[in-house]
Amino acid sequence: MLRFVVLVLVLAFPVAVFGAMVAVDREFGAPGRGTDYVLRLELPPGGSEVDLPDVEGPPDASRPLIVIDAGHGGHDPGAGSEVLREKVLTLQLARALRDELLGSGGVRVALTRSEDKYLLLEERSGIARRLKADLFLSIHADSVENSEAGGASVYTLSERGSDDAAQRMALRENKADSINGVPLAQTRDNVSAILVDLSLRETQARSAEFAGLLVREAKGVLPLRERPLQSAAFVVLKSPDMPSALFESGYITNARDAALLASAAGQKSFAQATARAIRAYFARQSRGAQ
Repeated sequence: MLRFVVLVLVLAFPVAVFGAMVAVDREFGAPGRGTDYVLRLELPPGGSEVDLPDVEGPPDASRPLIVIDAGHGGHDPGAGSEVLREKVLTLQLARALRDELLGSGGVRVALTRSEDKYLLLEERSGIARRLKADLFLSIHADSVENSEAGGASVYTLSERGSDDAAQRMALRENKADSINGVPLAQTRDNVSAILVDLSLRETQARSAEFAGLLVREAKGVLPLRERPLQSAAFVVLKSPDMPSALFESGYITNARDAALLASAAGQKSFAQATARAIRAYFARQSRGAQ
């Protein structure tokens, strides 16, 4: 019996000491002490779909629809600094492009986000597919350690990047769907691999056509990289049935590019050039369908 009592006391003593420490800390510890390193993120509830944005423009479903995606947002600021964050710049450019397209009429426009809101990468292209968009354009701003690097570029999908830099960029952007390396969503596709491959080939051809038009219209208006047409395995471009492109509007780490894109005149130039490319693309598709 004595041995049993001693054993109980030995086991209970550490628990009692720990409980006393917790009680003292709660009673006398400074409010909020030790909690300033905790990061709480509001994640979308599992299995639910985000609300679809408004479609603006002519109330005619036969008019072509482009979905414009402002990269990053919410707790994902993208590149840049406190002075200029990528998530802020991309939203400004997306709004400028929307206004330019709506001002000229003839096309319908939707933004994946119209505020500082976080979206999963798959939700961005998913919004466009649910809206049955004719074209999807994701807007970003490039960044590298070399502050001399500058110029815009346009990316289309490939499983392997057009060069190592393109591959690294895709990996960086795709991490927006993970926290500490843990993926927040997984791609599910029950479509036959053969049908997907055939659809993807046609879609990639149309995406490349649109990318070429973007570079053509941006030339002489925006600074361009030496090789402005690139390809990489961006998650946001992986829609087998919807032409898509990612427009790296310039380098946010380059003082000249950043100043241009942050200015009203620069955003207007960006919007006008991009709108011309979009209209030229839809005009070509319309002629091809006749």
